[in-house]
Amino acid sequence: MEKRFKLKENNTNVRTEIAAGITTFMTMAYILAVNPSILGAAGMNPNAVLIATSLASVIGCFCMGLMANLPFALSAGMGLNAYLAYTVVMGMGISWHVALLAVFCEGLIFILLSLTNVREAIFNAIPLPLKRGVSVGIGLFIAFIGLQNAGLSVDSSTLVTITSFTENFTTHGICALLAIIGVFVTAIMYIRGVKGSILFGIVITWILGMICQLIGLYVPDPESGVYSLFPAGIVSFDLSALGDTFGECFRTDFHNVGIFNFIVVLFSFLFVDMFDTIGTLIGVSSKAGMLDENGRLPAIRPALLSDAIATTCGAILGTSTTTTFVESSAGVAVGGRTGLTAITTGILFLLSCLFSPLFTAIPAFATAPALIMVGFLMFEGIRDLRFEPDNMTDTLPAYLCIIAMPLFYSISEGISIGCISYVVINLLCGRREKITILMYVLAALFVCKYIFL
Repeated sequence: MEKRFKLKENNTNVRTEIAAGITTFMTMAYILAVNPSILGAAGMNPNAVLIATSLASVIGCFCMGLMANLPFALSAGMGLNAYLAYTVVMGMGISWHVALLAVFCEGLIFILLSLTNVREAIFNAIPLPLKRGVSVGIGLFIAFIGLQNAGLSVDSSTLVTITSFTENFTTHGICALLAIIGVFVTAIMYIRGVKGSILFGIVITWILGMICQLIGLYVPDPESGVYSLFPAGIVSFDLSALGDTFGECFRTDFHNVGIFNFIVVLFSFLFVDMFDTIGTLIGVSSKAGMLDENGRLPAIRPALLSDAIATTCGAILGTSTTTTFVESSAGVAVGGRTGLTAITTGILFLLSCLFSPLFTAIPAFATAPALIMVGFLMFEGIRDLRFEPDNMTDTLPAYLCIIAMPLFYSISEGISIGCISYVVINLLCGRREKITILMYVLAALFVCKYIFL
């Protein structure tokens, strides 16, 4: 242990590292309930998605622990899974097989970029306000999906409105009410510093739902898509469901997709994952005091490579982009400082494969509070946007990026509008020195998307 993870050098020990790994898992295990729900909406087998998510997390955590010796855990990224399901598959009409191929290709590109300094250079070329805008916009988009999954936000003549709680109360109204209760429960536990508050919020909301079913407030109606809240089982050693997604990214049909559409999807994954990963690594490392005197993370290259390998393997297994989780900061707060923390989290993800019947039985209204809470946590980036007159050419494009994502129901549209508006506004306001060559290229590509699609 000492030779592999350099525990004494990092002022830690085996007990502390294992405790940190367990803490990190508890704070991010909600992804095992949420990801099958989100990707299931794209037509994927939820059981297969859960197993794929668990195994991709194992690969990512082990790579991070053994290659970078850092206490950061990885799993299917929130926002990127929503982009795959709701924008690419349901919005653009592209099959999930092609979407996974785009994730696979993105992972390969990331592996190449991570072996050089190109990935860091690209990240540095994007203006900081736009990076923050992307994060905030994704947070709002995820929260909006949570409101829809809860049955709180519904279609109407005003495009969206709040649901009628009394209409179909025993099938839909009660679910919306339970989701609201779940948000309060999750928020209160989070504010009080309860470790794993998001996961506990899911479980408590689900248990309340089962109690409502027992006393008749919730009535299953399979014909209208309302099913029993009680799981058919808890443990299963049958992992054969993985066959529904394993390797399916290579069995794709490009009919009605178009090469330009595929490139747009590929670079959207690339763009968001890049910001998410590097931003998380730097942010969590800063809180842990792991940055050097220049504010850089010494082991960032193997950390980025671990992320890229996990993404590539995850696509083959059958899940959306795998990325470093900001919830790793929970384990760091407990004292995790080495790769042993990540290895511990990875082992727990491996064991979670056996509980697939339990995780996939969790209803959408129980995972909705988690989506809304994660949206709030991503929303905190808005405090770093400066609204002084001298900064409006930075802040306004970020604002347009933020509102476009939930209102146009597309992460890629937000990124497109943010890039285009940043270049146009700064160019016409006489601040062309702020625009990098990469920003010109991105803006031109996104303009072509609107012209030719």
